[in-house]
Amino acid sequence: MSTTKQGFEESLGKRVVTKEICSGCAACVLVCPFGCLEYFEEEPNLIKKCETCGICPKVCPRLEYPQATLEKLTFERERLPEEEFGVYKRLAVAQATDHSILEKSQDGGVVTALLTHAMNRGIIDSAAVSTTSPQKPWFPVPKLAATTQEVLESSGTKYTYSPNLLALGDAVKQKRKSLAFVGTPCQIQSIRKIEASPLKKYSGIINFTVGLMCTESFTYSGLMQKCIQQTLGLNLNDVKKINIKGKVLVTSNSGEVKTIPLQEAKQYTRKGCLACTDFSAEFADISTGGLGLNGWTFTIIRTSKGQETFEDAEKAGSIRTRPVEEEKAALDLLTKLSRRKRKTS
Repeated sequence: MSTTKQGFEESLGKRVVTKEICSGCAACVLVCPFGCLEYFEEEPNLIKKCETCGICPKVCPRLEYPQATLEKLTFERERLPEEEFGVYKRLAVAQATDHSILEKSQDGGVVTALLTHAMNRGIIDSAAVSTTSPQKPWFPVPKLAATTQEVLESSGTKYTYSPNLLALGDAVKQKRKSLAFVGTPCQIQSIRKIEASPLKKYSGIINFTVGLMCTESFTYSGLMQKCIQQTLGLNLNDVKKINIKGKVLVTSNSGEVKTIPLQEAKQYTRKGCLACTDFSAEFADISTGGLGLNGWTFTIIRTSKGQETFEDAEKAGSIRTRPVEEEKAALDLLTKLSRRKRKTS
């Protein structure tokens, strides 16, 4: 990382935002000690004179990204060439055992089960997640969930971007002591850069992180308004679930499933996602994704903290697992998508 202090305009403004590679993670907005930045239309906006403290460039996942340094911080070693989807301790195909979780979950409900279990055990007192806006159907907003009911209400993938790091800011304001952070690969990278800075005010309250495998995120106007509302003719209030299994599957409240070709949806990929090289959230404690599975979650346990968290839930019966060898197609897809994302830049 550079030791020269730069203000927002010279660093992130010119080299990230103007170049349209901003991930929209909101890490810079979160850590600015002077309140110079505001999150608007999925990117940081300077609302008063920058004090040139040099902090915001240090936490951006698109700027000066010291992969080897962060690998040593997270795993105490660098990844090996054969570790194509990052460092890990264990792979599992997993599923929540609670039917109320499975009914609302995206795939196997593992993330919701982990958060619920950890909250019930007192391991965490809150979780930074995303939920949907009550005023705008299927529009994601960051949420600091403080109860298991709030965790359950936040389950499921939204497919348009939510800056979950802003919920971490809420946790700091509320003086939370032990947080689980759930986010996309770019957000997990920001967490590790915050930890490396070090900004312990934020990283010190995080108990564990869960990364969500992500090929890209879509614009709300494109996927939700044009594809689903206009093309499919569905009112967003009538949409029960959205999933991607080779194509976009949109399930209505009546149970009818309509499809959108994935290539059609991809034209609405957020520009900031095109610069990403991390599919499987390689710096998370635990990474999760559907990978074509039906009702199960492909889970990568990466760190000792992740292993402790996952296996505690497994032993308690909150999660059940199957050998990953039974899902070779999912493992092959993980490798394929990881290679594809790494070639992005």
